Formats: sequence, C-alpha cells, structure tokens
Amino acid sequence: MRHRQVALLRGVNVGGRNRIPMALWREVLSGRGFGEVATLLQSGNAVFTASCPAAESERLVAADLAAEFGFEVPVLVRTRDELAAVVAADPLGEVASVPAQYLVTFLSARPDPAALAELDVAGCAPDVVRFGEREVYVWCPEGVRNSRVPQSWWERRLGLRATSRNWSTVTRLLELADAGR
Repeated sequence: MRHRQVALLRGVNVGGRNRIPMALWREVLSGRGFGEVATLLQSGNAVFTASCPAAESERLVAADLAAEFGFEVPVLVRTRDELAAVVAADPLGEVASVPAQYLVTFLSARPDPAALAELDVAGCAPDVVRFGEREVYVWCPEGVRNSRVPQSWWERRLGLRATSRNWSTVTRLLELADAGR
C-alpha cells in the first residue's frame, strides 16, 4: 500500500549553500520510485507517495540527496496523517495571529520529558512555546528573527535532529499531501 509522505530538509538553498534545483530534486525522488512528487518553495520540501514506512523514506531521501548533490543535511519525513495531526493539534492557534511568525520545529524523535523540563521556556517571553509529540510549536510575536527561543535547544540540549517551518508552509504541505490522495 502506498502512502503520502512529506520530506523536510534543513539547510538547503540557504545563503548560496547546499544548492539543489527543485526540478532535478523531483526527478531524483521520482527515480527512487516515489510517486506523485511535488516540491514546495526552494527549501527541498517534497511531498510524494511511497510504499515504504516514513523512517525508510527518510533514510532513502538522505542517501539520494548525498549521492546526487554531494552533501548531507538533516532530513525528516512525516506521513500525511502525522502532518495532519500536527495541524489539528495547533496549540497556539488562538494566539498565533501571523502564520509567518508561528513556527513548527519537527524533531527526529520524541524528546526526553526530563530534558524538556530543563528548558526555560518561560524565559523566552514574549515567545510562547508548546511541545507536541515530535514537534515544538513556537509563536514569535516579535518575528522569527527576534525569537528568544534558542535553536540550539533541539539538537544540542535534546540531542535530536530538527528543522522548522512556518505555519503557512506546514499547512501548504498538508494541502499538497491531500491533493495527491
């Protein structure tokens, strides 16, 4: 059975580094055997249909990226249903009034609750932080660039791979995943 999945790459086409043309990226993913491949923006976000579990797709996408383009970046894959659950949870929807200032950080695994408890989220005010299963929701009322939430928390403090998307991108990726159903 084939399932819709979403690949999230960190650090692609940023500041002239780790360049990948989206048309070629779609070809690479299609050549892997993924179906109905679509990309969003220039960040390597890709939606596709796969017959393997998301964890295997994650490994395959990372390997194809390295083989075709010669560099490695963190890759996280979520199923369409997992992404729909992230959107449905929306713990900050009542306060996050500007989608571009509302981030979802996707984590490679569920964080250790003890490690989460050590993070000083209150000290990040006026930013508001809420934790999901394998996501962190952050409302940045003063803008993402002025966020007081340290990005180092996710990888250094929690020991997990992480990549963030704003709410507009998250919901658009879900729309793309639904379009291929």
